[in-house]
Amino acid sequence: MTFTARSWLAPAAPAFPEPIDDPRERRAIKIELLIVFGITLGLSGVRSLLSLVDSLLQPTPLAQQQVQLNVPQAAASLIDLLKQLLSAAQLVGWGALGLYFLWRAGIKIAQVGLDRRSPGRDALLTLGLAALIGIPGLALYFVSYHLGFSLAVQPSTLNDTWWRPITLTLSAFGNAFAEEVLVIGYLLTRLRQLGVRENNALFGAAVLRGSYHLYQGFGGFVGNLIMGLVFGRLWQKTNRLWPLVAAHTLFDFVSFVGYALLKGHVSWLP
Repeated sequence: MTFTARSWLAPAAPAFPEPIDDPRERRAIKIELLIVFGITLGLSGVRSLLSLVDSLLQPTPLAQQQVQLNVPQAAASLIDLLKQLLSAAQLVGWGALGLYFLWRAGIKIAQVGLDRRSPGRDALLTLGLAALIGIPGLALYFVSYHLGFSLAVQPSTLNDTWWRPITLTLSAFGNAFAEEVLVIGYLLTRLRQLGVRENNALFGAAVLRGSYHLYQGFGGFVGNLIMGLVFGRLWQKTNRLWPLVAAHTLFDFVSFVGYALLKGHVSWLP
């Protein structure tokens, strides 16, 4: 593997998958992309944009508005638990949908980096990415929040129940699996088949990732755009998807569970 600056800034397209020239197949892939993202993260991006516009139209500044991520979904504890589990299952299903379309196209999940070929290396990448993205990401959020560019994000408002840590962990994994599989493994693979250049595909995927975080404010968009550029380029160069899923799960877990434990005990949390 070449680690020159040029190879990272302007990488060449890999030999696999080969670009598709048949017009009918290319049209089918484009329609497939519209359908997949039209019912998953693309639709979430449009909703987030509308949420941001609505927040900007309010007389209250962004920093004085709040947005909650993991919220109670029912008054009865058991029903709330079941609905939280269903929400996490839906996210995993979104990722599975992308993998299914790749499998139908003859691409194995191992070929997009979802295999156990190098667990030790994957673990190191996971820890490195979690630190590289998680710590600066939190700092960027707090700076953006205090400058008035972001809403006050509350990662969890769930009641203190025995199942709260379980559902927050599953929510963290569900978000990570859906985003990394769809926006990295699935989308970038399909764009390679359409002959889109690596840098163009990387930027488009990163913008998509930032778009469905617009509901958090401008800081959420910028932070996730940067995360998308880093994650996407790492996948393009290493073809390892598990470290991205694991690192994303880890810092979402720290955000969700950490907030739930610290809320009301420290003054600097929104």
